[in-house]
Amino acid sequence: MASNYEYEEGPAASYERESGGESGYDPNIVADSVKSFVVHMYRHIREKNVYEIHQMCETSFQSISERLFKETPWPSVEAIAPYVDNDHVFCLLYREMWFRHLYARLSPTLKQRIDSYDNYCSLFQVVLHGVVNMQLPNQWLWDMVDEFVYQFQSFCQFRAKLKNKTEQEIALLRQHDKAWNVYGVLNFLQALVEKSCIIQILEHDKHGLEQFTATDGYDYSGGSNVLKVLGYFSMVGLLRVHCLLGDYHTALKWLQPIDITQQGVYTSVIGCHIATIYHYGFANLMLRRYLDSVREFNKILLYIFKTKQYHQKSPQYEQLLKKNEQMYALLALCLSLCPQPKLVDDSVSSQLRDKYGEKMMRMLRYDDEAFGIYDELFSYACPKFITPSPPCFEEPLVNYNQDAYRLQLKMFLYEVKQQQLLSGVRTFLKVYSSISLAKLANCMEVDEPTLRTILLTYKHKTHSVDSDGRIISNADIDFYINNDMIYVVESKPAKRYGDFFLRQIAKLEGVINDMDRVKLE
Repeated sequence: MASNYEYEEGPAASYERESGGESGYDPNIVADSVKSFVVHMYRHIREKNVYEIHQMCETSFQSISERLFKETPWPSVEAIAPYVDNDHVFCLLYREMWFRHLYARLSPTLKQRIDSYDNYCSLFQVVLHGVVNMQLPNQWLWDMVDEFVYQFQSFCQFRAKLKNKTEQEIALLRQHDKAWNVYGVLNFLQALVEKSCIIQILEHDKHGLEQFTATDGYDYSGGSNVLKVLGYFSMVGLLRVHCLLGDYHTALKWLQPIDITQQGVYTSVIGCHIATIYHYGFANLMLRRYLDSVREFNKILLYIFKTKQYHQKSPQYEQLLKKNEQMYALLALCLSLCPQPKLVDDSVSSQLRDKYGEKMMRMLRYDDEAFGIYDELFSYACPKFITPSPPCFEEPLVNYNQDAYRLQLKMFLYEVKQQQLLSGVRTFLKVYSSISLAKLANCMEVDEPTLRTILLTYKHKTHSVDSDGRIISNADIDFYINNDMIYVVESKPAKRYGDFFLRQIAKLEGVINDMDRVKLE
């Protein structure tokens, strides 16, 4: 099943009618391949055959969709229910896939958006309050959380475009004002985290008291992994929702139980891995914790660089490439605001130069052209921010879907503007190991009180508060003042020898292989 981190709006071949209205599409007709699919899927779920369920989701569902349902939805749940004993939970799972297919390939109507929310509510209620005795693949469980957040984001964007709404749509929005309500979405995700006890499970896992990471969240003692893993992925979902709302502190707080410096369940699903690091890096960028962003972007971009060829047949491949490009743009922003090239691996640095080398040089000038590039890269790489509050239907109807994005862009560019003075200071500090205040003021053509203000600003802007409340430095060049003299301290990161030796070993193996192929006379 396709898992998307950010979808584009549906293609032109939109399905604008309620089910059954499309010519040639009858929701009650079930082809033999669909019948076989649901019967086998139902059997594998009952038998807890995770491998087969995963294969059917990732391969069979995609191939049948491509062959039979390229521009139409799958058959209705009522049509397939008799083949699966009218099983309530299976029908909820089928509808979850049905709506995901609709969003990915067509354009859902307002009614369908509301119906999809109702289905998620029913499905999560069963998981939270029912007895669920299933084992489902991590990929599918991630897709549920991922799609739930995406559809919430999509609904907020859709609802905010009021100008083109029909009277019927306005009436539906008024009637279903609780559908995709931000508190409802947050409550479900938080309830999954709390009911699953996943924070405590991860704490026990860390001390070897429980097996969660080692088993990728699966339960090999006959139990269910559904609630635990949904709770785990819901923390990433909450990270993402709070990023969309512009609340970066809360976003990062939800991710704290997951140690992203280590391999974990989040790395077992490539879509989750990328979504986690993308939103983590973006939140830290907006909080001026540039070093954290650079380190994590470097690691994930290096991982994608080395492994993307293995994901070419994956339904997530196009989104993987898109997120890859966006993270290079965010890395370019981080390194322009906080030059720390030594933290970036050679292969990532080479890719970055090819993509944004020229633009990064122009961004250092802080003129109008530079601000235009900051604007361009931020707009390309940022999440699709949302305004979660419902519209006021009494006023003249206006579109407000861009308001949240404009506010975040304004805040970011305001930060860039404040960095403008600092580039001059940094240039001089790189040249001197010590310099008097009077001399530096003369070089910069400002008076001493103004220089002191600039130096204090530099100190403020190159330091930030980390998640533990400690003040940390982002600067590659720092200084202190003693008796009107400025003394420069250049940070020297620990040298990394491991990558060098690994590259030399790989070269040596290549030479040995070449020598083995040479036939001696």
